Amino acid sequence: MAKYKFEYIWLDGYKPEPNLRSKTKVINLDSYDGAVDVLPDWSFDGSSTQQAEGHSSDCLLRPTTVYLDPARKNAYLVMCEVLNPDGTPHPTNYRATIDDDPEFWFGFEQEYTIVHNGRPLGFPSDGYPAPQGMYYCSVGFGNVAGRDIVEEHFDICLEAGLEITGINAEVMLGQWEYQVLGKGGKKSGDDLWMTRYLLFRVAEKHGVHIEFAPKPVKGDWNGSGCHANFSNKAMREVGGKKMFIDICDAFGKYHAEHIAEYGSDNDQRLTGLHETQSIEKFSYGVSDRGASIRIPVPTAQTWIGYLEDRRPASNCDPYRVAARIIKTVKGAMVPA
Repeated sequence: MAKYKFEYIWLDGYKPEPNLRSKTKVINLDSYDGAVDVLPDWSFDGSSTQQAEGHSSDCLLRPTTVYLDPARKNAYLVMCEVLNPDGTPHPTNYRATIDDDPEFWFGFEQEYTIVHNGRPLGFPSDGYPAPQGMYYCSVGFGNVAGRDIVEEHFDICLEAGLEITGINAEVMLGQWEYQVLGKGGKKSGDDLWMTRYLLFRVAEKHGVHIEFAPKPVKGDWNGSGCHANFSNKAMREVGGKKMFIDICDAFGKYHAEHIAEYGSDNDQRLTGLHETQSIEKFSYGVSDRGASIRIPVPTAQTWIGYLEDRRPASNCDPYRVAARIIKTVKGAMVPA
């Protein structure tokens, strides 16, 4: 019999975006192979996370996905859903709203800014660095800042079993991006939240703050997004120009509904500048990074593949993004 550490992780009830919370449970087991169904539900004080009143404060945690915890011995990271005491989904549980399909894939491009002493890492204490131009995918002192933090996060995510597919320095100094692939709307959301959790934990060690605000520095600086690349089995295997155009048209029809689910303060980022379309408009186009929906060149060549929704903000809840995208795509593919 061995003692295993399980870090139960969940989203709180703060608005407009939730925060990650976690606590550790020790379970005695003969062995453990990563199965989620052997882990028990747990509870927490919802009155401390804006999810319950003090006179009836218990909320339940139900494990959904398990990852290896490379930073601890005999340890695992457990993403959880929040439930009411009767076992029904809590109102803050957007994961439960996803009409899931394991053949629906999401590739999230998570942008973020590393902040130290209230300023992006690499910015001088007063004023600004040189204008944008030399920072994107760059190398060298003065061109990038925080690579040691980024690389540590990259390695620990891969060790945990997450499908991180790449990293790069972004357009603003101190701004970075990683890409993570998930299969199924719920699992994709679990994976992105777990990468964020690990990023916060690495940042603790280095004494820096991770900023997910969609416009971390006002002025002529790129904002931060969380572009959602998506496809289902029909898009990847059947395709056809009509299918893709119908999907894009459906996204235009429900533009306001999508924006409502894509993160707060997104109007500060979606201005029509800095590789964005205005939040007031909807557009799509082949290889167009100034459009709401970008049709990648390989997709347009064969009309088989995926689409990129460039509207989600860096602070978005991926469960809400996945739920809305799946709903719109499924609606667009219903026979007339």
